[in-house]
Amino acid sequence: MRLPRRQFLHLVAGAAALPAVSRFAWAQTYPTQPVRIVVGLAPGGTTDIVARLIGQWLSERLGQPFVIENRPGAGAGIATRAVVSAPADGYTLLLVNAANVINATFYEKLNFNFIHDIAPVASISREASVMVVHPSFPARTVPEFIAYAKANPGQINMASAGNGSGPHVTGELFKMMARVDMVHVPYRGGAPALTALLAGEVQVYFGTVTGLIEYIRAGALRPLAVTTATRAEALPDIPTVGEFVPGYEASTVFGLGAPRNTPAGIIDKLNKEINRALADPTFKARFADLGGTVLALSPADFGKLIAAETEKWAKVISAGNIMPE
Repeated sequence: MRLPRRQFLHLVAGAAALPAVSRFAWAQTYPTQPVRIVVGLAPGGTTDIVARLIGQWLSERLGQPFVIENRPGAGAGIATRAVVSAPADGYTLLLVNAANVINATFYEKLNFNFIHDIAPVASISREASVMVVHPSFPARTVPEFIAYAKANPGQINMASAGNGSGPHVTGELFKMMARVDMVHVPYRGGAPALTALLAGEVQVYFGTVTGLIEYIRAGALRPLAVTTATRAEALPDIPTVGEFVPGYEASTVFGLGAPRNTPAGIIDKLNKEINRALADPTFKARFADLGGTVLALSPADFGKLIAAETEKWAKVISAGNIMPE
């Protein structure tokens, strides 16, 4: 039986609309089961804390557990690979941090493309690092530090959490822009680097405000400047590096990502709920305590920020000839 043309076209249009209606309904009811947030670092650090704060908020608002799954290793590469390989259904998310944008250039042979394979969901916060020195170091300000470094080239040891780590590239950016010569001393993680600094084995370290603030308050370390474009709420009296080295800015951006092709409706729902959290005064205060500021962006704008950060650190890695150990 042949259908009249008008009836045929009506049926075709209805059939074509079914997937869109289904996806919309799926987003409306999402989530109907627990959601995993995969974190590429061990429990207890800033990245893990950020994941747990946002996970708790989403659990309370969306009615399903948002479970934190720590999968450290390969500079967050193991966690990223797990999310890239997961179904694009919104039930496996990635806690995006600085390692993701650094590693996109740092490792030549990754079996995924972070920018291509991870869809941006929502930014969460931007966290400052702080440039600290051992109390015995003669410089008390960034200008004094730069003057000392130029008068004593190659005599300052700069600790990091390993080649290509956040503290490493943050310090390398400082070396480039301040035009100073420091010796990079990589350690296997932030804790050994901090121990070496406290012991006076190295002279300077660029670490997170969260990890260093108690040592600063106790007088065990001397802060010279924070690395963000504006001063940190947790250290309001400490200037920024950019006040002395124009244009300098380095920070860790946290957010959520999902496997490529995750339905737009699910991404939008998560983005709106996270942005509600970021507007909450109590939530904002918690991030201020961590040395950061909330960062509410659309998925598209978060994607642009990821691309810009990737390009920025690619230039630092190339100029510093930074390679994996």
